[in-house]
Formats: sequence, C-alpha cells, structure tokens
Amino acid sequence: MSKTVRLSIFPLPGAILFPGLQLPLHIFEPRYRDLVGSALAKDRLIGMVQPQRSSDGSPLYAIGCLGRIGDVEALEDGRYNIVLEGEARFRISRELDVTTSFRQVEAELIEDPEGEVLASVERAGFEFEAKRFAAMQGYSVDWDSVERLDDETLINGVAQIAPFDSAAKQALLEADTLSQRCELMIQLMQFFALRDDGDEIVTLQ
Repeated sequence: MSKTVRLSIFPLPGAILFPGLQLPLHIFEPRYRDLVGSALAKDRLIGMVQPQRSSDGSPLYAIGCLGRIGDVEALEDGRYNIVLEGEARFRISRELDVTTSFRQVEAELIEDPEGEVLASVERAGFEFEAKRFAAMQGYSVDWDSVERLDDETLINGVAQIAPFDSAAKQALLEADTLSQRCELMIQLMQFFALRDDGDEIVTLQ
C-alpha cells in the first residue's frame, strides 16, 4: 500500500533525482533557504520535482523524488550548499494552500522494486550507445569503472546527469522499470546523434 505524505518541495527545471543517488545543490533564493532551514529543523526531507514551465508558480509535473539532506554547508550570508540523497519517487496528489514561502504538496510515495537488473543484451546495447554518445560529446569517461557499476546505478546515474531537456528528463524519471528507462535512454542518445548541428540540447517537445 502506498504511503501518503506532506512534502515541502523544491521545483527546479532540468534537475531530477533518483532513489539511491545524490544531487548537490547550491541554495541561494530566500524561499529555498527557508525550505532548507525548515527541513533541517524537522526531518531533513525535501521533494525534488520539475515545474512544467520556468515561470514562477508554474504547474508541477506529477512525479518527483524525495531527497534527504546529507552533507550540508551553511554559509555566513544565509546560503547553503547541500547534498540530497534520493530516497523514493513520489506522485503528487494535490498542491496544498500554505502560508510558507515555499510550496508544499500531498503526495504518495512510489514503492519501486529493489535491485532491478537488465538483460545482458540491454546492458550491452546501452553501453554501446553511451560510448558513442560520450565520444560525440567529447566526454572523457573511465569505462572500466562504468563496467563495474550495477545496472541501477549506471542507468539512473546517466539519466540524472544527461544533457537532455526537462521533458526528456521527466520521461526518464517517470519510467516504471529500469528496462523501460534503459530503452528510453538509448532512444534519446540515438536521437541526439541525429540532431542538427545547430541544436544544443535534446528535446521531446
């Protein structure tokens, strides 16, 4: 049975977090300094979710990821450097009417299966496309280290940092299984390889 929770959220375009991974953030806006201060005083939990548009108060995508503040550096001027550790994906039920400077939602935590693995042909296909993608982008990658990663860390880690647009990254976050996320990543990397030279970012829109 899914668990319903009240979450204070940080809506940030282009940023997604997966369970088991980390996301470093520099917090400088007053309302998000309030958010971090409130979280540190309570349970250290923050919901990361993308807004559908970059405008203030934009509607939110339905799926995000709950993060727990791990490392934190409080700067003298009130800013923070924090590292969020992904705990669970969530699905927003409704946004709450609040008096806080930051937004809050009611959400259901998604119970993802643990220890998902890919078929060997899926893993091989992903690594092939990833190597081609990295070479095209001029990325320097330690492929020996990559090959030692478990399937979840590899697929989710690349999905989190890949230079795709917000809609593409949201689609990756919303994929229900690791296999589906792997297949979508392959499609996005192949699409990126076919893009016009004038394009700078992959888009699903």
